[in-house]
Amino acid sequence: MRIKIADVGIDTCSFEKVVERITEHLLLKKQPEYVVTPNAQHIVLLQKDAAFYQIYRQAFLVVPDGVPLLWSAKLLGTPLQGRVNGTDLFERLCQVSAEKGFRVFLLGGRPGAAKAAARLLQSRNPDLEIVGTHCPPYGFENSQEELRLINSKIKTLDPDILFVGLGAPKQEKWIYSNCQEIGVPISIGIGVSFELVSGMVKRAPKPMQQLGLEWLFRLFMEPRRLWKRYVLGNTIFLWLVIKQRFRMFPPPMQ
Repeated sequence: MRIKIADVGIDTCSFEKVVERITEHLLLKKQPEYVVTPNAQHIVLLQKDAAFYQIYRQAFLVVPDGVPLLWSAKLLGTPLQGRVNGTDLFERLCQVSAEKGFRVFLLGGRPGAAKAAARLLQSRNPDLEIVGTHCPPYGFENSQEELRLINSKIKTLDPDILFVGLGAPKQEKWIYSNCQEIGVPISIGIGVSFELVSGMVKRAPKPMQQLGLEWLFRLFMEPRRLWKRYVLGNTIFLWLVIKQRFRMFPPPMQ
């Protein structure tokens, strides 16, 4: 079941149910699917990006990464079953992969982030098989040579799960355009998770995560890069929720 926040469908699954559904799909080796992890910024971007919106509509799972989505869903009278944070999902699925024998590939992140995250996760889960990592150069999406290289590498290594850390909406658009060709059963866009897991970017303390203030911590750590995303973006998101609450929302995109 999906509820709507600013006309974006969000699955009402709990964290463990999401893990269960992905695991079942992997065990059955079904056709390639992808999972998206929206936060408030994604909801804002989706309002004006029709291609991004359609990608969301066709996702296998749309899981609430940001706590503001939980608050909004409750305000709108359609509560969700809890947060499904992308970084936590990444770590949990790597643990499951070690237990079940799923093969993992990491694409994206800052230079060195994916490799560092892979080393740390394999130290925690000795049976985890990370078959490869790849950090594409800036602007790779405009290079047919680089795109062919990425696809060829992934197809050759044949992973079961592909984690993509390219940031939104680039990661979702790349996954949508390539998932059928590369044939990976599950692809997931997880933003800055490689950096967070590796310690390259410091994650907010647990109390701030639980209070939904991770965004504030990241804004404090990188104000110049993130102020527009969080100050302006969160304000727009709040306005979208208020409009929906008082039935002022425009017709959905076609």
